[in-house]
Amino acid sequence: MAFQPIVDVSQREIIYYEALVRGPNGESAFSILEQVTQDLMYRFDQACRIKAIELASELGMQEKLSINFLPNAVYEPRACMQATLETAHRIGWPIERLNFEITETERVTDRGHLRRIIESYREMGVTTSLDDFGNGYANLDLLTDLQPDSLKLDRDLVMTCNSDKRRQAILRSLVALASTLGIPLIAEGVETREESRCLVELGIPMQQGYYFSYPNLEALTEIDHAKYD
Repeated sequence: MAFQPIVDVSQREIIYYEALVRGPNGESAFSILEQVTQDLMYRFDQACRIKAIELASELGMQEKLSINFLPNAVYEPRACMQATLETAHRIGWPIERLNFEITETERVTDRGHLRRIIESYREMGVTTSLDDFGNGYANLDLLTDLQPDSLKLDRDLVMTCNSDKRRQAILRSLVALASTLGIPLIAEGVETREESRCLVELGIPMQQGYYFSYPNLEALTEIDHAKYD
């Protein structure tokens, strides 16, 4: 696992670290995920959860830990959380400092199942985020049924937003929508100071991307606070 910070620019602080899959020699997430067959999906999902919590604890992380999961790998929410809860209890990781990011929502055919996952996790004290939000109508349409704890805006909406009036218009609409629904937004893929400043002005201070820090394999990085100015 590598860890990348999610920051609140307005508060000048790290609020989460997202755990990102890497190979044993630092290979990319894609090179690992393409090896995961349908038969291995559940075991892989469980192994990633446990490894992320163990490594975050070893690194002395005090912030919230966000872990990606594949909704189609979760056959029954409470049963699939048992190993995660046992690992957290074993190493003393507070349950309320766990967040799960729902990925590959375009492959979800049973929306009721996804709603049960979110509701079950909330009952257990765990929060959820809808990842890659805004990358298609089907993704947006999920909000008719789901109430995640946060939405992570897709990089395609973020890039060059400082100079793209169309993206700014879309982002303003999403800020208004999220505010109405009571769901915070997190901008992914922030790569420049100009993008970060624009997002803050649009009302999206929670951000993640290379501008703040690359994913780190060995130790949590110190954030350059000058980037918040």
